[in-house]
Amino acid sequence: MIEDNQKRLNQLHVVIDGIIVIVSYLLAYWLVFIVGDRVPAYRAEFYFLHLVAVVPICLILYWMNQLYTPKRVMGRRHELGKLAQANLLALLSFMAYLYLGKDDLMHFSRPMVLLFFGINITLDFGFRLTLRFFLHRMRKKGYNQKSILLIGYSRAALSYIDRVRENPIWGYNIRGILDDFAERGTEYKGVKVLGGTGHLEEILEVSHLDEIAITLGLKEYDKLEEIVVLCEKSGVHTKFIPDYAKIIPTRPYTEDLLGLPVIHIRYVPLSDSFNAAVKRAVDIFGAIVALILFSPIMLITAAGVKLSSPGPVLFKQERIGLHNRPFTMYKFRSMAMQTEADEKKGWTTKGDPRVTRFGSFIRKTSIDELPQMWNVLIGNMSLVGPRPERPQFVEKFKEEIPRYMIKHQVRPGITGWAQINGYRGDTSILKRIECDLYYIENWTLGLDIKIILLTFFRGFINKNAY
Repeated sequence: MIEDNQKRLNQLHVVIDGIIVIVSYLLAYWLVFIVGDRVPAYRAEFYFLHLVAVVPICLILYWMNQLYTPKRVMGRRHELGKLAQANLLALLSFMAYLYLGKDDLMHFSRPMVLLFFGINITLDFGFRLTLRFFLHRMRKKGYNQKSILLIGYSRAALSYIDRVRENPIWGYNIRGILDDFAERGTEYKGVKVLGGTGHLEEILEVSHLDEIAITLGLKEYDKLEEIVVLCEKSGVHTKFIPDYAKIIPTRPYTEDLLGLPVIHIRYVPLSDSFNAAVKRAVDIFGAIVALILFSPIMLITAAGVKLSSPGPVLFKQERIGLHNRPFTMYKFRSMAMQTEADEKKGWTTKGDPRVTRFGSFIRKTSIDELPQMWNVLIGNMSLVGPRPERPQFVEKFKEEIPRYMIKHQVRPGITGWAQINGYRGDTSILKRIECDLYYIENWTLGLDIKIILLTFFRGFINKNAY
């Protein structure tokens, strides 16, 4: 069974992590005192003695940071973040121990401690990448598979099957579906309906399943309690995939109301005042630095706009921002002067005659967006966020696209998750909104930094920027 394999793998993983901690510590000692030719304040035995405390501290913090939980669907960056967090906590704990400890600890080599944790993160992450590669290869070949039964032929079931089929490295083997309405033998991407939910108890007795995923349709939730009782009675791990993924966020915010679980329909991390203050501070700092760094490019662009066609250098347009409030957004003018009626036409499309030759260049390279750093500085916009739209399009989309108006719960941005994924200009508005909602519901400062960095590689020059 997968559970037994997982336990053995975890036990081996703990042992190897312990060995890596020891090797990293000894390597740090060797680099500082042998290669670096420093004279240690204490004998080698004194330093080695502290391994008795360092190893269990690191392993306990790894466990607390969920580094030994099954990682079939955990991303590499997420695992690296947890590993770095655990090591940072271990470093702070050890440094506090040195400073608050006895007098004979005050001269313990700080460079060695810092080097040790740097080496430890590097070696451990390298090992985890190797293990991940090995397990992925095995699962692609059909080994280390987790057998799963779905209960309910619904949108949730089909979405789950889609993701599993697209990611064979997860090692999920969906054995079939039980459903009371779909005809037996009905098939979706190789997964068949085996019978009704009444067959569940019989299947649990004869089948060796690792997991059961309850994917009932909304109209069948009256069966949920009975099915959960049967699943838990069998001892098989059970999970619930709700058939309302379009309603709740991917990471719902829950609270315990005296034993009553309450799920908030929409959780926006930036509604927290601390998160909002941190993001605003980054925006102000980033806008000031960008205005200084890009000022030569902006001066050259201003001259190019003026010389390429008659009219003002800057183009001002009303957009809808935070809390549905209108604001004036600035861009370098990339089109010939036009009437207000022409201005309100649809998006710019490929070969649009209104775009000047110089304007086409600054649009493709996103140089025309640089004046929006001023919008960021004065608080109308953010460096990262959903792109703002014109009022007429907001009125149109809020009636046609579910959840469209949620994007106005945060400041609009110069760049965003949609833009770095290629949804810019004359592209799918639905896909763009999906990206915007993902960003809003999963915001972290790290995600903002990632988007800013990827913008330099994917966002500035874009084939859809006409």
